[in-house]
Amino acid sequence: MNVRRHEFCPMEATLDVIGGRWKGVILYHLLSGEKRFGELRRLLPDVTQRMLTLQLRELEEDEVIHREIYKQIPPKVEYSLTELGRSLEPTIALMCCWGERYLSRLAERTADAESGAPAGRSPAPSVPGSYSSSPA
Repeated sequence: MNVRRHEFCPMEATLDVIGGRWKGVILYHLLSGEKRFGELRRLLPDVTQRMLTLQLRELEEDEVIHREIYKQIPPKVEYSLTELGRSLEPTIALMCCWGERYLSRLAERTADAESGAPAGRSPAPSVPGSYSSSPA
């Protein structure tokens, strides 16, 4: 973790820890409990083994996840959220809600385009923190 680099920008520090293609998804899956490497691979079929390993190492270095190594044959490694990682739960939940609204909006726009309805912005959803650009 490079503290000096993010000394003046908390948003940059946050995105450095949880940003990227896979970190948020890894954290989302770990919210439901500890996972072995193979479980994470199955939950994230599009990530390469190398990239998953890299992302897990970075999350561990940032003290967001814990890696438990069991000395047995075959070796067993489990990943879980640390207390710091658990503190991201509300943030991850909000990101999921935003994603659901966004996907719903995309589906509506696709349906409108396929039905020949005039293209335009749908009314803003009545959800606090909406992503709509229309004035409130």
